[in-house]
Amino acid sequence: MEIDNWDEIRTAFQVARIGTVSGAAEALGVHHATVIRHVDALEQRLGTKLFQRHPRGYTPTEAGRQVLAVGQATEDQFAQLAARIAGAGEEISGELTVTSLLTLSGMILPALRKLMEDYPGLRIRYMTDARVFRLEYGEAHVAIRAGNRPTEPDNVVQSLAPLRVALFASPAYLEAHGVPASDDDLANHRFIGSDNRDARAPYFQWMAARVPEDRVVFRANDQVAQWAAIRRGMGMGFLPVIEGRNDYLLTEVMGPREEWSSNVWLVTHVDLHRTPKVQAALQALKESVAETCSEGPPPAG
Repeated sequence: MEIDNWDEIRTAFQVARIGTVSGAAEALGVHHATVIRHVDALEQRLGTKLFQRHPRGYTPTEAGRQVLAVGQATEDQFAQLAARIAGAGEEISGELTVTSLLTLSGMILPALRKLMEDYPGLRIRYMTDARVFRLEYGEAHVAIRAGNRPTEPDNVVQSLAPLRVALFASPAYLEAHGVPASDDDLANHRFIGSDNRDARAPYFQWMAARVPEDRVVFRANDQVAQWAAIRRGMGMGFLPVIEGRNDYLLTEVMGPREEWSSNVWLVTHVDLHRTPKVQAALQALKESVAETCSEGPPPAG
């Protein structure tokens, strides 16, 4: 026989534990008639008496003592489960999933390294993808996004930093084609661009408006391929300052401009925003990025 009404079992457990209908009703927060109805229904379902009724209350029979034992074990297991869940929520350990565009890696990775050093029990998954991860479905704990302020409902959005972008080229390219003297000279140069002609990044939109179509000689849908093409002298291209200035194979041709920059946002779901693990990640990201962005331009020469 399958027992599928746990309310009846829980009620019988409280009657067996306390010994009176009124006491069980108070413990469960229900009317005493509900307690009697649950006990009677469970006895009928099991085909046996669980209690001996007498003026002082209910005394469990042998079957009733078995219900008491099962109920006590179940209550203990639920209490242990609740304690483990609560403890896990307070610990800064386990898996933390962070997502961003690949171009933000130079900004994000120092923070994740510091986070791992501070919390050795943390295991980080860093997902770089152009698609928007669905925080409401648990695809990530923290998302770092660039562009317009995210507007998905139930997300907590905080400003992180501006993404500063500059124009870079390899020394081999500059030796072969020279350094552009001004914006007007850009039409004489070769560029690396995105295969997505409708790319929303401000620097790609600027390039589309300023650089003739036939001067974008190499396009790729992958940011790693674009970066590799710039390094190999196939043309000039845009990179985040933090990436380009740390690449010894590249030379900064034009420094960062406001019109090439975009905003970077920290995004978390409201249900996880206040958990210690997510708060630790947000704090590490804010501190690390603030330190990185406070660094001035590289020394001349």
